Amino acid sequence: MNIEFSHEPVLLNECIEALNIDKNGTYIDCTAGGGGHSIEIAKRLGENGMLIAIDRDQVAVDVVTKRLKDANLLSKYIVVKDNYLNIENIIKKYAKENTLGILMDLGVSSYQLDTIERGFSYHDDAKLDMRMDTSETKTAFSVVNTYTKDKLTEILFKYGEEKYTRKIVNAIMYKRQNKPIETTLELAELVKSCYPPKDRFKGKHPARKTFQAIRIEVNDELTTLENTLVEAALSLQKGGRLAVITFHSLEDRIVKVIFSKLENPCECPPDFPICVCNKVSMFKRINRKPILASDLELNNNRRSRSAKLRVIERR
Repeated sequence: MNIEFSHEPVLLNECIEALNIDKNGTYIDCTAGGGGHSIEIAKRLGENGMLIAIDRDQVAVDVVTKRLKDANLLSKYIVVKDNYLNIENIIKKYAKENTLGILMDLGVSSYQLDTIERGFSYHDDAKLDMRMDTSETKTAFSVVNTYTKDKLTEILFKYGEEKYTRKIVNAIMYKRQNKPIETTLELAELVKSCYPPKDRFKGKHPARKTFQAIRIEVNDELTTLENTLVEAALSLQKGGRLAVITFHSLEDRIVKVIFSKLENPCECPPDFPICVCNKVSMFKRINRKPILASDLELNNNRRSRSAKLRVIERR
């Protein structure tokens, strides 16, 4: 199935405002997707400005490259196929200096969700895949059919915060004894059957948390996120900002904790009258509470419902 790479960016106006763009600065879009955020950032840059757009999906890289070229920008730009978890090396190689803004949109792109054969959706039938980078070897199929019972339990509980983890894992282990679980709908129906009737048709789809957990595992989304956030923040010049969009509580909790530690790095016990660790804050949070989508965006883009934007600035 060949569909247009959706580029409806979440919290676009809020991100542009949060980055406080200097036309001569270097800005990095760590998850370029369809290029929605990248293009709007680049439009605000002058001849001395620079945009670095990163994505691990080759389709996204191709699409963003074309869209940036078609935009007839004044600024310089480069599109890099890589994982944003390698942000430190990417900055050393391409940014060099004057990095004044970094944007991380941690959600799955609309294109990836809507392209049925990518295997992200529990609403459509496809082979279990869920790879953001299709050159990688680990897939949802390999996770579901080869991981041990203990490992699957850990993933669903940790990454999905799934209430019925043990029942779902037991069902997976029993099912795959006879034949592998091969498709998204096969897995979704299995998960649904593990929910009691009173919860099965209440609220969001029962397979939502299981699919989230498996997707995070397949793409190693949270493995080194904490280090990546710190590396990105420390790479900023004075006055530079790091803006991060999250889509579930696990990501948002990590971002909130890291931003809090960056703003207040003191490790002294709370009852100490004065700081003796001598760790000085180099950052300030721009927003104490996360920025959420407007009512207008919520009505027009359902994927903005769970989006939260947090921003920190280097002082």
